[in-house]
Amino acid sequence: MIRRILSRMLYLLPIAAITSFLVFSMLLLLPGDPTFAIVGEMANEQERQQLREEMGFDQPIPVQYVKWLQRVLSGDLGRSLRNQEPVSEMLATRVPVTLELTFLAVLLSVVIGIPGGIIAALKRNSWVDFAVSFLAMGGMALPYFWAGILLIRLFSLQLGWLPPSGYVAFTEDPLQNLKLMVLPSLTIGVSLIALVMRQTRTSMLEVMSQDYIRTARAKGVSKLRLLVRHALHNALIPVITVIGLQTGALVGGAVVTETIFSLPGLGRMVVEGIFERDFAPVQAGILVIVTGLILVNLLTDLSYASLDRRIKL
Repeated sequence: MIRRILSRMLYLLPIAAITSFLVFSMLLLLPGDPTFAIVGEMANEQERQQLREEMGFDQPIPVQYVKWLQRVLSGDLGRSLRNQEPVSEMLATRVPVTLELTFLAVLLSVVIGIPGGIIAALKRNSWVDFAVSFLAMGGMALPYFWAGILLIRLFSLQLGWLPPSGYVAFTEDPLQNLKLMVLPSLTIGVSLIALVMRQTRTSMLEVMSQDYIRTARAKGVSKLRLLVRHALHNALIPVITVIGLQTGALVGGAVVTETIFSLPGLGRMVVEGIFERDFAPVQAGILVIVTGLILVNLLTDLSYASLDRRIKL
């Protein structure tokens, strides 16, 4: 297992390097001058040119990338051009928010999507199956911003059950934190719940039609054991694939969700940095996102081996 992890990490390192270089280059190619964020619009061209030389913006992109990568490998992520705050401190407060939001969305997709897909497969062509399929199709078609607005209107404005926005760290007030994170996690997780539900139904129907399921049923295996040990165990691999692939979409949805619910997360930090030409937070944020997606893909591969012994061998 350790050998497999190391081989996968060696395979993914070039992907991380290429992705970070492309993102770094595209940021520098965006229109606008980053020196405006430091000296403002009242400075003359000579002052801005001097600042470009001091910060290395006048050098070729590959040279700037190598110097930035050297600083990152030494633990220096730079400082924000807006407020001179160390980027490492910004990440320390922003990353936990996005991680919690993504984790809760995935948890909801597992808790709601997998049982819903199983019920739809067991009740095939019944009104339950049609209802689950209708809800899943609606969930996949619902945009993040519209889902967030609907949830705020229903649960906050009309029913008054949950607060509409804000954030409190889990370590400060766990109950209030969960109350504030319910609506954002539902907003970002509604499409994943729908996808997991649809994929679970399809995988369960395919597995239940296999010969070994009929053989186990003929041997008198109980319905519960047949469902959990034989059918669901083998049907989970495509479901895990969907969850792993959609994690990137969750990060993209976090940008919209964090803006709607005023969450101080990583996605919001990256968007604000792009608008204000604040390179250091954007570069560090993208690096964290890329690293997280690589780790998710690694965990997805490892979960295959735990579910299917043939893959492990």
